[in-house]
Amino acid sequence: MNLDVAEHLGAAERSVSVLERDGEPARAVTLSRSYHTSLEDLWDAVTSSERLPRWFLPVSGELRPGGRYQLEGNAGGVITACGRPWHFALTWEFGGDVSWLEVRFSQGGAGRAKLTLTHTQRLSEHWSQYGPGATGVGWELGLLGLALHLADPDAPKPDEVAFAMSPDGKAFIRRSGEGWGQAAVASGEDPDAARAAAGRTVAFYTGEPAEPA
Repeated sequence: MNLDVAEHLGAAERSVSVLERDGEPARAVTLSRSYHTSLEDLWDAVTSSERLPRWFLPVSGELRPGGRYQLEGNAGGVITACGRPWHFALTWEFGGDVSWLEVRFSQGGAGRAKLTLTHTQRLSEHWSQYGPGATGVGWELGLLGLALHLADPDAPKPDEVAFAMSPDGKAFIRRSGEGWGQAAVASGEDPDAARAAAGRTVAFYTGEPAEPA
């Protein structure tokens, strides 16, 4: 894969918000990215059960408000809202935990459309260990796959493991992790703790030892 790592990393906007969910402390990880495509095509690529496997994962279930969905080998949940082509929301149920995903779509200028994804989760031991990067890096890799699919819809889906182990993949993950560490600091997290958590996240995704913070 011939990938311009800096271009794709620069296309992402990352932020972390401090809030409460159901009366409990929570954090919202928000990732935005614009694409060279139409609003309708972006919506279709993200919501179509036929296109999702080409860049993300196969999905089954009732893909409508109130219906349950299941991503193959990953999360399932309930679709809580859907307003084509602007917005959908769902619960993200995985490993005995529940978090919340909201995706918004907007016009992004001439020939462009923008996706903004917000994943909200309660504070936990997992968050303390890995910070926002555990969620943010994973979604950033997913939206990279979406960019490649939109650029060439008929191309086969890249091998995710092979990419993560490649020099480009490791560089992408490392710099994404650093970006999420910076977003955590901007939200008020202790800088040393945020950098350490980002290092653990990068180590998890790359399989390499964490560098000293």
